Amino acid sequence: MEEQPQIQARRKPNKKQTFNVQTFLESAGVARKVVEYRKSQKFYSQGDPATSVLYLQKGGVRLSVLNEVGKEAVLAILNPGDFFGEGSIAGQPARMGTATAITSTTVLVIERQEMIRVLHTEHCFSDRFVSYMLSRNIRIEEDLIDQLFNSSEKRLARTLLLLAHYGEEPKPEKLLHRVSQGMLAEMIGTTRSRVNFFMNKFRRKGFIQYNNGGLQVHSSLLSVVLLE
Repeated sequence: MEEQPQIQARRKPNKKQTFNVQTFLESAGVARKVVEYRKSQKFYSQGDPATSVLYLQKGGVRLSVLNEVGKEAVLAILNPGDFFGEGSIAGQPARMGTATAITSTTVLVIERQEMIRVLHTEHCFSDRFVSYMLSRNIRIEEDLIDQLFNSSEKRLARTLLLLAHYGEEPKPEKLLHRVSQGMLAEMIGTTRSRVNFFMNKFRRKGFIQYNNGGLQVHSSLLSVVLLE
């Protein structure tokens, strides 16, 4: 009787599992944890030890600094998808400013060493983080130019458009619920009365409107920024 050849099942070669950036950013673990904050609660204060990087999952964050006489300046308003506290991985020993929740907020807190490890080992995550930091540096440069050369009216218009994410979606007109005129004044370096004057002017021209307790920013406000 002729011996039948034995057929061995071929094993598929193991493929390296693709690193899922979003899954990592939405997960919790030993070196990272998901934390919820209530409105006005501080994530960290100026001078606190810089031991982690935070990733904003839901809500909003205000970044601010205080000078030696206690005057506060608002640096930025962050939205879901933003990182903050990244100075910790660059050797910054203490927080340079204060991060405060401006509404009920959920963040992923990533310990410094875990962040460094993932940046070194996971290229997808590293690419996303580097891209984010480059975009933010460009934004800081644009803010500085805006502060140095543009009028208060133009600075206010640009800030409102940025907060409404102009250019990021087909219809960038959004309702802003958590930005006060005092906060806008701190962000653009002017007084609250000047902000109130320009906001009323924008409203009369139809560039903005108050609706359901929030502020709706229309793309037509761009004309103020482009005005020579």
